[in-house]
Formats: sequence, C-alpha cells, structure tokens
Amino acid sequence: MSNSTEETLARYTIKASVFTDLFTISKYLLQMYQVLHPEDTTVTEDDLTDVTHENILIDQQYNDLSFSKGNQKIILMEAQSTWTMNILIRAFLYLAQAYQEYITKNQLDAYDSKKIPLPMPELYVLYTGTRKKRPAVIRLSEEFFDGKPTDLDVTIHMLYGTDSNDIISQYVKFTRIYDKQRALHGRTRKAVSETIRICKESNILREYLEEREQEVSNIMMTLFDEETIRKNHEASVAREYFEKGVERGIQSVVKLCQSMGGSRLDAIENVIRDFDLKESDAIKKVDLYWK
Repeated sequence: MSNSTEETLARYTIKASVFTDLFTISKYLLQMYQVLHPEDTTVTEDDLTDVTHENILIDQQYNDLSFSKGNQKIILMEAQSTWTMNILIRAFLYLAQAYQEYITKNQLDAYDSKKIPLPMPELYVLYTGTRKKRPAVIRLSEEFFDGKPTDLDVTIHMLYGTDSNDIISQYVKFTRIYDKQRALHGRTRKAVSETIRICKESNILREYLEEREQEVSNIMMTLFDEETIRKNHEASVAREYFEKGVERGIQSVVKLCQSMGGSRLDAIENVIRDFDLKESDAIKKVDLYWK
C-alpha cells in the first residue's frame, strides 16, 4: 500500500480517539458527570479532575477516561465497540493502580492502624456496538465465578446512550453516523467529512465539532506515528509468519488485532491487505481464529 493511500485511511481507533478528546475538555466532562449524577446540582468544572492513565483499563491510551470529584469519587470509564467480559479484569487492575496513586499523592499510609479515607469508585463502560443483549451491569463474580460467593467482586455499569440529547447519547449517535459513512465511503477522508457534516447539521456534538473541526478531522485520520507503527508491526509479523505458513500468519494477525482492541472487520481488512486474499476467503480465515 502506498504512503499516499495510507494517508487517506481513517484511523481504526477513530471512535475511541474522539471519545478521549471530547471528554478531556472540562465543559464536556462536566456534562458527562451531570448525566451520571443528575442529583448533584452544585458540581462545577473545577470540582472535576482528569486523572487518566495509560494502557491499563484499555487496550490503547486513547480509549481511556478517568476522573475524580475531589476526594469523594473516582470514576473510570471505557468506550468500546467490541463486547468483552475481560473489561471486568482490566477495570479491577486499573482501580488498584488508581488507588495506589491516590494513596501516594495524598501521602497516606496503608500500613497505618488508622483507617485511611478513599474516594468511592464508579466503573462504567460506554458500549457503542450492536450487541442485542444489553445488561445494565456486569459483575466479575457472575461472569467468572458462576455467581458463587467470592472474596472479590467488581461491578461495571453499562451505558448505551438513549434517544435524548445528553452528551453521552450524542457521542453514541456520532459513532453510529460514522459507522454508516464508513460503510458507504470506506476509511477515507470523505467518510470523516461526511460524519462531521451530518453531525453538525443534526445538532450532534455540534459545538465541539465547530470549535475543533480541524483537530477532530486530524484525529480521525491516520496521520500519527502510532498508527503507522501499528501497521508496520502488523505487516512485519505477517511477513515473518508467512514464511512459516499462511495459516499461522493469519492466526497471528488476528490475535494481534484482538490484543490491540481491533474489531473483526479490522482483522479481515488486515488479512486482505497482508495476504492478498479475496474478501470472502479472508472472512473464512479470520472466522477460524476469531474468539
């Protein structure tokens, strides 16, 4: 694939990237908190602090959001389009690190005889996929231990967006519009520009898109080193395994795509590109290894 062609492809992580950019802006973070806690009528932007960390709760840094409200709450959220219960494990690990850093920052001593204060945790997943079964919550004990009593449990509240115009629902609508435009135009600048145009005309994230249209367009395109590195790494792995057998090579690409948070569609496209297969053949191969 030529460099010029690569530069026209929209980022595989488009929806997650916009998610992070949107909610690291304080006024939109406040709007998100107000959706989660409508009863808190006195909260201000200054009450909320972004404490996002990298590569714990999510597969890549731009899919993660965590913030605190003073010393009262710590809220962790991931936006994902692929359904996986492993988010429960990742959320537990992330929360443990978040508490460790909170203790260090506030110079608390977990070995002291006096009980130390901790902010109340809240764990959320904003799901933008098409899965029909949509539970309100998912729990570690139910999914991994068959609901048996356990010394450890984790609960995640699932968010899906609604027909309302709150900031979370607007973001979900944005992802749906992009999915439709990608289906029409592929991962191209046309899909990006049409997504932005339709959203602005439909009053979906309009203020955000008007204020940051160029930045959002850049986010949505593969113009960043991390995407190029990812693609080069996938190609390198594919070439290495191709010499040992096409089947092993395809299996490796599928696993790599999954580990980096890619979708089944991403894996199919990578296999088509790396192994020069027809779409129908690539689908069959990917489905053999996609779990």
